[in-house]
Amino acid sequence: MAELIEIGDVKERVILIAVSSQEESEALASLGELEELVDTAGAVTVDRIIQNRENIHPGTYLGKGKLDQVKERIWELNATGVVCDDELSPVQLRNLEDILDTKIMDRTMVILDIFAARANTSEGKIQVELAQLKYRAARLIGLRNSLSRLGGGIGTRGPGEKKLEMDRRLVHERIGQLKSELEEVKRHREIQRKKREQNHTLVAAIVGYTNAGKSTLLNRLTNAGILAEDKLFATLDPTTRQLELDGGQKLLLTDTVGFIRKLPHHLVEAFKSTLEEAKYSDIILHVVDCSNPQMDMQMHVVYETLRELQVGDKIIVTVFNKIDQISQEQLPRDFHSDYQVRISAKTGEGTDQLLETLGKLLRDRNIYLERIFSYQEAGKIQQIRKYGELLLEEYREDGILIKAYVPAELFAGLVGSREPVQ
Repeated sequence: MAELIEIGDVKERVILIAVSSQEESEALASLGELEELVDTAGAVTVDRIIQNRENIHPGTYLGKGKLDQVKERIWELNATGVVCDDELSPVQLRNLEDILDTKIMDRTMVILDIFAARANTSEGKIQVELAQLKYRAARLIGLRNSLSRLGGGIGTRGPGEKKLEMDRRLVHERIGQLKSELEEVKRHREIQRKKREQNHTLVAAIVGYTNAGKSTLLNRLTNAGILAEDKLFATLDPTTRQLELDGGQKLLLTDTVGFIRKLPHHLVEAFKSTLEEAKYSDIILHVVDCSNPQMDMQMHVVYETLRELQVGDKIIVTVFNKIDQISQEQLPRDFHSDYQVRISAKTGEGTDQLLETLGKLLRDRNIYLERIFSYQEAGKIQQIRKYGELLLEEYREDGILIKAYVPAELFAGLVGSREPVQ
């Protein structure tokens, strides 16, 4: 009896194609990243093809001669699909399918597919489905042909073929429903932010290029225990943990989804409620993989994405991670940030300096208080312990001498009409 082969066990064999309109090294680096994305999505790359031309062909992405070469390679390598390094228009998608007679995917579809596989929370699943449906709404005809070629593979996770068979009206109705659900998520986040403000708790958002080590850093500082793999978009759902510094100062650290070049617009829109954690934070921790040859480009992508999210006027601490993988002669710099530290989140090297920097930032935002409180005002000292940094607590006959840094919002209530210590 013939052995049955599970479709899910058969890896897609794909050819990557790209257009290089500037330096070819940029296109090569981008294709290298696309290969990592394809690998993360569960497919294997069997060839890469780059065409040097001034602009992407509006109808077929590549020119006719190059497409003939791609067609030959599909047959020679027994490839099951082609992945383009840019987002395709519906016209390009349909034309490529007709010419190459194989499954056509683009960078956006691969990223959305990874997100669909990685989303665990209900919020994450809502955001991914919204991004997928927005992307697919204009491409229903082309994608229907594409996905019918395989019983699985990239592009079939999340809403999947079943939802693609719905007509446009039903798709747009579902998009409206998901938007309403995300509005509810947004309201919930706003309530959480207000509670944090009432508790005088500062927030630091951890941002950075995907696979820069954000989750590893959060685990190192707070023992968060979240997944940290050497893969693109290893973690998707945001995690918030409390970090307690010397002197009892508390800071909330929020890990955010990683950024990437050519980040799909649909994804930025759908994940705005999550990414806005950076917008409403007090401090930005920008984690950079300083061992990556593309470090400068990756930093540029992060700052451009923050600009798109209208994240401005924040204290930025650039955390150059993976310092253990570069030589001592290499000293990375970031002229956009306020503070810079060099660490290895994996080994712990340099984390003391990072904690010192965070402690200084919290202290700078507080007001120094030196005062004698009566024994009847012991409740105020408890507030200082909870929300401030207590430096000295000395019990004397005339009361309790306190030296501390406290949030500005608390200062007036603590001081009252009493005179400061002379």
